[in-house]
Amino acid sequence: MRAPGPCAECGARGAARYRCPRCSSAYCSVPCCRTHRERCAPDSPRERAAAGHGPSPGPWSVEDILGEEDEQDRVPLQKLKLLGESEELRDLLRNPHLRQLLLTIDQAQDRSSLMRRFMQEPLFVEFADCCLRIVEPPEKENVLPE
Repeated sequence: MRAPGPCAECGARGAARYRCPRCSSAYCSVPCCRTHRERCAPDSPRERAAAGHGPSPGPWSVEDILGEEDEQDRVPLQKLKLLGESEELRDLLRNPHLRQLLLTIDQAQDRSSLMRRFMQEPLFVEFADCCLRIVEPPEKENVLPE
């Protein structure tokens, strides 16, 4: 994980741990979030359409969500497709409790704190670990050639 950058509102260096879900601007605290929220203008076509500023261009794209600094965190489409091919992941997703947890996250306003809470649930941790093993397979260390 990379170090936090400066807050876009107050300028505090290395303190911006949070991002605006509308424009991805970084901020450091609840007061800075409130200040930013008052001034934030929707930047993505999806946000503009939702705010009533023009026609909806269709479904959102990854570019609407990720900024330049998030590019290193992007998972390539080929690796994402591997998630859909995983029997292990498919078996986990058959669990109604896990499906409910995922729906809860999807519908939540404060997803990051909810994710931290759900990471205490063994089933959710198993799901996250399975996803990571698929998109970022562990490098084989200390393996002798045959």
